[in-house]
Amino acid sequence: MPNRLQSSNSDGAPGTRPTQPVATAITALSELSGARLEWVGQPGSQSSEVVVKGVDLRAQGIVSDDLFAALPGARTHGAQFAVDALGRGATAILTDEAGLELIEAADKAPDRSVPVLVHPNPRDVLGEISAEIYGRPSEKMQVVGITGTSGKTTTSYLLEAAIAGAGRKPGLVGTIETRIDGRRVPSALTTPEAPQLHALFAVMAEQGIDTVVMEVSSHALALGRVDGIRFDIGAFTNLSQDHLDFHRDFEEYFQAKARLFDPESTVRAEHAVVCVDDVWGRRMAELAATDESDAVTTVSTSTAEAEWKVGAVEVAEDGSQTFELVGPDGQSWPVSLRLPGRYNVANAALALTVSFAAGLDPDAAVRALGTVDVPGRVQRIDRGQSFLAVVDYAHKPAALEAVIATLRNQVPGRVAVVVGAGGDRDAGKRTLMGEAGARGADLLIVTDDNPRTEDPAKIRASVMRGAVDVPESERGEVREVGDRALAIEQAVRWAQPGDVVLVAGKGHEVGQEIDGVKHPFDDREVLGEMIGRFAINTAHGGKQ
Repeated sequence: MPNRLQSSNSDGAPGTRPTQPVATAITALSELSGARLEWVGQPGSQSSEVVVKGVDLRAQGIVSDDLFAALPGARTHGAQFAVDALGRGATAILTDEAGLELIEAADKAPDRSVPVLVHPNPRDVLGEISAEIYGRPSEKMQVVGITGTSGKTTTSYLLEAAIAGAGRKPGLVGTIETRIDGRRVPSALTTPEAPQLHALFAVMAEQGIDTVVMEVSSHALALGRVDGIRFDIGAFTNLSQDHLDFHRDFEEYFQAKARLFDPESTVRAEHAVVCVDDVWGRRMAELAATDESDAVTTVSTSTAEAEWKVGAVEVAEDGSQTFELVGPDGQSWPVSLRLPGRYNVANAALALTVSFAAGLDPDAAVRALGTVDVPGRVQRIDRGQSFLAVVDYAHKPAALEAVIATLRNQVPGRVAVVVGAGGDRDAGKRTLMGEAGARGADLLIVTDDNPRTEDPAKIRASVMRGAVDVPESERGEVREVGDRALAIEQAVRWAQPGDVVLVAGKGHEVGQEIDGVKHPFDDREVLGEMIGRFAINTAHGGKQ
């Protein structure tokens, strides 16, 4: 039987459960959630003293004394795995009426009396239950949630650096990784499910983490993954097209993000820090406003009205930037930033404004930002070649357009872009990706991203359609090369001194999912390899 110190992560990484769990009576969870308490298995052995010390919604993640959250799914019901969960040590179950029926009808009944919490919508109460089971750890730390379409990861890394630079002990929950006191744990989702998230917070609290920075996706907000968390600060970056395969329309996408700021929301942050560079940010700031004068802080890099403003921006030849951040009282701070791009100025300004709202030492926070690089975010690949080579996570039309514009302004030569679009995701943005790439690049190579279960050729066709619909006078050369490594090779062979090669879409990812199978593939490694093979001889004017 798995023990309590064992990780609930599928990769078996240790340390994702607290070492000193809290024992919570099943009756207390029933009262908290409003769930009806039923008993299954052997009659006559019910005990009101049954306690749980953890929770998981995957049977394979269950350890001794866990609550098994048997939720209905798109294809199967979690209750079908209840027997397995009980065999692994689950002491109680949370499910709905359909789940209760499945458990009662199972061929192999439990050999003991098992309490079952029955709720019409168990996912709606899973967050609060998880928080209670793990001792409400978010209330023991300062928690910052960052949401928006683009910039969440970069802003999170910048803020983490500011927190550490100011002498605090940060935790990070993000797309690329989770960091617990310097220890890295790979992230499968932008935001883990509620049971894993509250367990993670409990571990962080045990290890003395005092400030947590986390990316909060629209999926996490819509699906209740962050329910039960007390957010001290909610930060908003921007909004552009993404995830319209999950959300019905743009308004629903906005409303999902708004759960972090809406005064009527159960997960509303106590204080909002909002970038108001776009209309969605201005709308979010208005939504977050209450009678409390300090409920919202605004920041802008544009002409929009805001309390915190970015002054003149200077860009060095290597893409690094300096700018002035000016506060509401007129005081200003000179900020140095290694990351290129105007959008990263916005990310840095937001991170600093959040750090000031969190009570960090401003000078220490500002100094820390000048040291930050973010994996797969405008990441330079340098093998001594005569052109700039960059890998970036831009997988949305607005993000791709922004990074191309940034790089074009920083190099004297031409721009090559290698990009595709992911399968089983928002199909509406594929033509827009092609259009953005064609308008911005001198050479656009449309290739495979992560086709997943879709036909890669059909995905490429959609991207190509957006590219070739751009009038010839307004676009560069367009190629279609399905093999991503070959596409990168062609871009490298094409590049001349002073040019830039941008490989976009996958960023930090180290795999390519094709037909449901993930194959090793790291854009950074492949780009570096192709430069070494085909471009090094040109670094000093040699021939390819």
